[in-house]
Amino acid sequence: MTIKKKSRILKNLWANESGLSGMLILLFVMHFVLIPIFGSHSLFSVMLDIFWMLLLTAGIFSLSKSKSQALIISILPFLFVVVSWISTFNKSVFIVTTELILSVLTFVLLVTLVLVKVFEPGPITIHRIIGSIVVYMLIANLWSIIYIYIYYNIEGSFQVTFPPFDSNSLQANFLYFSYITLTTTGFGEIAPLHPIARSLVQVEAMIGVLYPVVLIGKLVSDNSSWQKNK
Repeated sequence: MTIKKKSRILKNLWANESGLSGMLILLFVMHFVLIPIFGSHSLFSVMLDIFWMLLLTAGIFSLSKSKSQALIISILPFLFVVVSWISTFNKSVFIVTTELILSVLTFVLLVTLVLVKVFEPGPITIHRIIGSIVVYMLIANLWSIIYIYIYYNIEGSFQVTFPPFDSNSLQANFLYFSYITLTTTGFGEIAPLHPIARSLVQVEAMIGVLYPVVLIGKLVSDNSSWQKNK
């Protein structure tokens, strides 16, 4: 399958509300199957970055008001992939920090685009509710990236108990930890020790608690307004 064909498929995910369900399936497979099994392979990480770039670029061109605006915004995912590729060979502080910044901006933009689809004018459908779950999973992915950066750059920031499996990877471990934190479960295999790490964990836990409450309130409010104006 060519990159052009993949881009067409990903663009179709943004065209209709049903595409939000497709995004959920993709994220589910990625987070709970592919990353736990293949997360330790460097080639998989590169392919994953390309996937995020294509998904985000498709969303930008589908939802932007003009082509020129889309072209300008799409510079971000392009830089994200380029810097991520460079970081596989160059682990300097500048490159790694730039990669983190671009990763955060990429996921924030992706979350924003999905929320735009979720809160489009119209009745609240099952696909929009699924879209809100997609946002929840993207938040978990975003925080896992930040945790990995903190782990690498602040010595002793986390106490990690690594499972004795060949497929074990930091990406899989911290994605797992991010979900455990976001859902406020906490099993204790990974413990934040540094104050910055603990602060980030607290923020993610608060998001995990407040996000469903705020989201439900917003969806109910929008649905009521649409019913009145129908």
